[in-house]
Amino acid sequence: MEVINKVIQFINGSPYLKFLVVVLIILFIAYIARVILKKVLKPLARKTKTKIDDLIIRSLSSVIFYIVLLLGFKIELGYFFEKQYFGWLEITVYENLSNLINTLLIILICVLLFKIIGNFSKQWMKEWKFKTKTSADERLIPFLQKILKAVVIILAVIFIVNAWNINISPLIATAGIAGLAIGLAVKDSLSNILGGLQLVLDRTFKVGDKVQLESGEMGVILDIGLRSTKLKTYDNEVIYIPNGYLANAKIKNFTQPDISIRVNVEFGVVYGSDTEKVRQVVLEVIKKIDSVIEEPEPVVLFTKMSDFALDFVARAWVESYTDAYSTWIKMTDEIYNALNKANIGIPFPTRTVYTKKTD
Repeated sequence: MEVINKVIQFINGSPYLKFLVVVLIILFIAYIARVILKKVLKPLARKTKTKIDDLIIRSLSSVIFYIVLLLGFKIELGYFFEKQYFGWLEITVYENLSNLINTLLIILICVLLFKIIGNFSKQWMKEWKFKTKTSADERLIPFLQKILKAVVIILAVIFIVNAWNINISPLIATAGIAGLAIGLAVKDSLSNILGGLQLVLDRTFKVGDKVQLESGEMGVILDIGLRSTKLKTYDNEVIYIPNGYLANAKIKNFTQPDISIRVNVEFGVVYGSDTEKVRQVVLEVIKKIDSVIEEPEPVVLFTKMSDFALDFVARAWVESYTDAYSTWIKMTDEIYNALNKANIGIPFPTRTVYTKKTD
């Protein structure tokens, strides 16, 4: 016990030796923190269902030693300065050392945030890349990763400059003006990029879906890119549509809620026709078409007595929208032939002109 007391008195008698002992204690604490993180917290995180804690601990484990070390130095430096153990440590020297430690801490936190952003991006790509058929998320995630890293760098620079007590008001004003100019210049591009993000998150459509745009174009989605979406029409043409437009447009998706679809064929017969006979004749032929399904059952409706005809509509369902057009063509052909065979007249517009004879 006496030996320990003498050692403690000897250490207390020399501020430099005491400083060195505290440094060694700080190093030990930093090492213990890293060991606890890797050997205790990391295995516990693997047992949880979520991956978030795994990613955070993995990122933190690489820099925790240095963060604890710098925090210990900062506390130690402040303590020795207040106790005036170092006569040579003037206030300017202390402030410079303190600012340097703060700068290093900010850089370490910046590195930590970079690692967290990178790990989250990799995990997102790993889990969702093959779950979505669109390539927009594959391009959008790296883009968002760069934006977040740029924000972290800007904030880090602001905090570092502030730590050294440098007036950054003129710099902020200049950056604000420059940011406004750049924002106006890339407004449309940003609108398209955010539109692409909205399309992916809302799942408005996916690659392979048949859609019809508000402007009338119809086709199959080839690709959902970062700035635009490719639509292949049935004339084998590819239309590039800005995502910003699609995000605010009305879009008819033929694949939702499922791929089955109803086919409608409108036709007319002459006045005086037996409407019940018309229904039976048309129903009989459309039920024989291979692509027409039994449920929901096909129907023929008498809809209107128009100027020149009695208007009907034949409605039948097909299993897939890919069969809709060919079924529509087949139904039109079969209905026309069936009406002719049954001697049911198909009208055409006529006009009667009366003339008055004058002497």
